[in-house]
Amino acid sequence: MIERNIAPVLKHLASQYPVITLTGPRQSGKTTLAKSIFAGKPYITLEDPDTRRYAQDDPRGFLGQYVQGAVLDEIQRVPELASYLQGMVDADPQPGRFILTGSHQFELMTQVSQSLAGRTAVLRLLPFTLAEVQRLRGMGSVPDLTQTLLTGFYPRIHDQGLNPSQALADYFATYVQRDLRQLAAVQDLQRFERFVRLCAGRTGQLLNLTSLGNDAGVSHVTARAWIDLLQSSYIVYLLPPWFGNAGKRLVKAPKLYFYDVGLACWLLGLRIADQVSRDPLWGSLFENFVIMEAMKDRLNAGETAEMYFYRDSEGNEVDLLLPAGGKLHAIEIKAGATVNRDYFKGLKTFAAHQPSVFASGRVVFGGQEGQHRSDWPVHSWWQLQRKAIG
Repeated sequence: MIERNIAPVLKHLASQYPVITLTGPRQSGKTTLAKSIFAGKPYITLEDPDTRRYAQDDPRGFLGQYVQGAVLDEIQRVPELASYLQGMVDADPQPGRFILTGSHQFELMTQVSQSLAGRTAVLRLLPFTLAEVQRLRGMGSVPDLTQTLLTGFYPRIHDQGLNPSQALADYFATYVQRDLRQLAAVQDLQRFERFVRLCAGRTGQLLNLTSLGNDAGVSHVTARAWIDLLQSSYIVYLLPPWFGNAGKRLVKAPKLYFYDVGLACWLLGLRIADQVSRDPLWGSLFENFVIMEAMKDRLNAGETAEMYFYRDSEGNEVDLLLPAGGKLHAIEIKAGATVNRDYFKGLKTFAAHQPSVFASGRVVFGGQEGQHRSDWPVHSWWQLQRKAIG
């Protein structure tokens, strides 16, 4: 396996905290990473029915087998274990003692925050970054952008050379059939699948739950519950708007993206690269890709997931704002392969309207070669494999 970008942070925190909690989407590589870095620890998966039953029926006896610590995979299947771990690590706060992984952020985080506050460091591992994919391939040439988006970044697709369409179909089927039924949150699976596909059709758009619910044939309340479920299981991500002094002039709805752009492509029915570049959502899919690369950069560095977009009532907007030291780095994202002056309009407006928080501005575009403009640096999407965004 390749070393994940998050590995140095994970190792460092394991030298400071008795418990490490590693969350992220299914098949993002959490188990592989934990087993690799903590190879000397027993590995236990709570997906196994017998193991899970033992942990539920006799948590003290179950954990008593692992006094020196262990990797406990899919801890959200038995969340009450966190309460028993609290007593164990209070009695022996040896750093890096227990490694917990889980695929549902809200359920897992609630239990962890209540029982292990101050005792655990929490990291989120998302699918591969562009840099990690290239490290795995060992290739120096620039790959096709549309194929990159179509394939997505789930490690298993790249590790095993799988057909992305089949692999993503299996991924979604597994998610619907296993995760949703475990959570018992969806009664009408067919309607829910339609809802998720409608979400893909709104990639990069402001979230309108009333419209989304109407199109899916469900109430606003159900639409809200399903969006929350998609967030908690790392399918969709909602990028919030930034509120500054002109807060009343800014829109309040978040923008909708997918944690993996390949899954969004699959849900849209895109199966070959040529379809991606011709799709009406081509620009939004590219935007999705760049925003998730920025998110991965932050999480892999152990930073918060805090990111925003900017749009005021006059239609001025910036696709991505990244906080740093009380300031904001503004990033405009354009799928076009040729730079034109309109690419800089949002950056200029934001810099003029928000000078007290503006730190820098740049453009990320779909061309292969960056440009050294006097005012605004222009980066190729391909440069994202070599430098962090921001």
